[in-house]
Amino acid sequence: MNKIYPSADLALGGLLRDGMVIAAGGFGLCGIPELLIEAILRAGTRELTIASNNCGVDGFGLGKLLDSRQIRKMISSYVGENAEFMRQYLSGELELEFNPQGTLAERMRAGGAGIPGFYTKTGVGTVIAEGKEHHDFDGETYILERGIVADLAIVKGWKADESGNVIFRKTARNFNVPAAKCGRICVCEVEEIVPTGSLDPDAIHLPGIYVHRLIQGQHEKRIEQRTTRSRVSDTTGKKETV
Repeated sequence: MNKIYPSADLALGGLLRDGMVIAAGGFGLCGIPELLIEAILRAGTRELTIASNNCGVDGFGLGKLLDSRQIRKMISSYVGENAEFMRQYLSGELELEFNPQGTLAERMRAGGAGIPGFYTKTGVGTVIAEGKEHHDFDGETYILERGIVADLAIVKGWKADESGNVIFRKTARNFNVPAAKCGRICVCEVEEIVPTGSLDPDAIHLPGIYVHRLIQGQHEKRIEQRTTRSRVSDTTGKKETV
């Protein structure tokens, strides 16, 4: 079975439809599936529900799908870097389901493991708990959270082999693994594809059984917040920015 596609557009061919649920990997702008997001933008698929830690930033990442009004609902933990997200939410144009970060990760993991729901103390007594089933265990109150099963998962890895076994680069591992596993179909973009058998089995973070389609591409890897400072050079004695 050949999982490798020549482009993001072809990799998503036949998978996109209006109103679908998409799980997207990444944290901030770290490890986001840039190429697949661009392909969804070009496809014009609308009324999307997207489960992702956040929604990119203005004009980049998932923020592009906000700008094009293709997202109907976000299931997210953090939205503080996106002014358009805030504007759409406050104006009633965008539905938002807030999740504590660990709860969102566990909802994805549970969905991928075939677990329909789980109880957690996180969110008890807050707006997060409104409308959810409560249950007491050992004198403590917990709320029921449902696992997330997405129609499609889009994730970004560092290196993969031709069978779809994927390695993520450092913190880019973040939400990519649980997002990949909770999708009925998973499409993964990577920086390099190597022959099957080239990767150390112990180094693989996402087994190929979870990956249905694979593309290789160039990535911008934009930095969300760049902070610089001045220091005195050891060689010239002059101030330089680092």
